[in-house]
Amino acid sequence: MSGSYYIPSETKWPFLSTVALIILFVGLSNYLNDESDLTLMFTGLALLMVVVYGWFSYVIKESEAGIYNSQVDMSFRWGMAWFIFSEVMFFSAFFGALYYARELSLPWLGGDGAKVSTNIVLWPQFENVWPSNGPENYGGDFIYMKAAGIPAINTLILLTSGLTVTWAHHGLKEAKRNQLIWGLIATVLLGFLFVGLQAYEYMHAYSDLNLKLTSGIYGSTFYMLTGFHGFHVTLGAIMLTVILIRCINGHFTSQNHFGFEAVAWYWHFVDVVWLGLFVFVYWL
Repeated sequence: MSGSYYIPSETKWPFLSTVALIILFVGLSNYLNDESDLTLMFTGLALLMVVVYGWFSYVIKESEAGIYNSQVDMSFRWGMAWFIFSEVMFFSAFFGALYYARELSLPWLGGDGAKVSTNIVLWPQFENVWPSNGPENYGGDFIYMKAAGIPAINTLILLTSGLTVTWAHHGLKEAKRNQLIWGLIATVLLGFLFVGLQAYEYMHAYSDLNLKLTSGIYGSTFYMLTGFHGFHVTLGAIMLTVILIRCINGHFTSQNHFGFEAVAWYWHFVDVVWLGLFVFVYWL
């Protein structure tokens, strides 16, 4: 019926993904606190990969069966839009924490302006400098991460990947298959290159700069912001890989390709977040 609306049947995937994420993060938390090895974390990661594969396959089969109409398509679009909005709020909270630490907490503890008594009475040794490693050098000596080098290269990589995914999108809309495939291949490679360079940056920061999670407010905000963004880039690169495979198999047409558009929206979002990170975490 033309006015019918497809209602998906009950599914186990949301429950299983929740279980996998709980196992993954409990394992990671235990490892970071030296309470266990990485076995539990990798168990959760393996289960999550199985769930993602099963869930993606299920949705793809529904799409290819042609049971989604315009109402379902609009539901998907609103769902993705609200998901990205929730991610905007997520990162806004982290950027807000960085702003609060730099512009409010540090001047207060350092005794700037009318807050001089706070510094004299409570923290006489504290200086309002950024990067800060806490009162009385609590976080230990470290070297801050500069914008030049890997961060600047990663900025160029992500901006270029935004261009290549847009080029691929135009290829899809204009039925130019080679442009679509090669644009996606370039985007996927650039995405994983970014992740690899950030992993190298972390090793350099930890071993050569002595920059750790315990390195005061600077270390915690640095790893919090860049780490969660790196996770989102990894997730986006995986989704782009799935979209690439689907494009190779001819799953999309110039009129019907919201799966591609949703991932492209997400990829542009992580591009914008990175620009904010580059300016406020690395540069300023």
